[in-house]
Amino acid sequence: MKQEQKCCTTEKTSVGKGLFSGILYGLLPHSFCLSFALFSIIGAITATAFLKTVLLIPNIFYYLVAISLLLATISVYIYLRKTDCLCKSGIKSNLKYISTIYSVTIMINLIFFYGVIPVLANIGTNSSMIALKGQDEVSLKVDIPCTGHSFLIMQEIKKSDGISDIKFKAPDIFSVKYDNQKTSLQKITALEIFKTYPVKII
Repeated sequence: MKQEQKCCTTEKTSVGKGLFSGILYGLLPHSFCLSFALFSIIGAITATAFLKTVLLIPNIFYYLVAISLLLATISVYIYLRKTDCLCKSGIKSNLKYISTIYSVTIMINLIFFYGVIPVLANIGTNSSMIALKGQDEVSLKVDIPCTGHSFLIMQEIKKSDGISDIKFKAPDIFSVKYDNQKTSLQKITALEIFKTYPVKII
């Protein structure tokens, strides 16, 4: 009964802490995606090879979202327990904190997948490249579970001889420029990566 009293009177909800936790738990599960991008840029082959095995998991997107929400739930549980508000009235009086941490976690996931990742994926692409003789361009729609896989797809396509430029457009479109004297559309779409993530020419 004493604990119930404290829960009812606890109103010092830390929204700032909820905001910080939401950002942290939204980004934490995607740290390997960011790492893959970083190691790809600096050419750390061993590290990218290791992270590639993670990105080859087809439904990893759903697992990441689930992990984010799980971390948010653990944070809420610890907070309520620490403030002696792990009860019905305590949860009610801390709804502002709870709603903040969940909404920010979901928002950060959306910003990461549809804002940050597409920008990072296109760093270093030749956006001003002039069309050359023998150069063709094709748009590929790849069945990737999330934009975090764009780094993997782009890296695998770049390994093919004759690729002059590649750009990513969220959520799953890749614009590829290639030298038709060195490679062909058939060779590109036959790459090993497309056995895991099917590709369509659009």
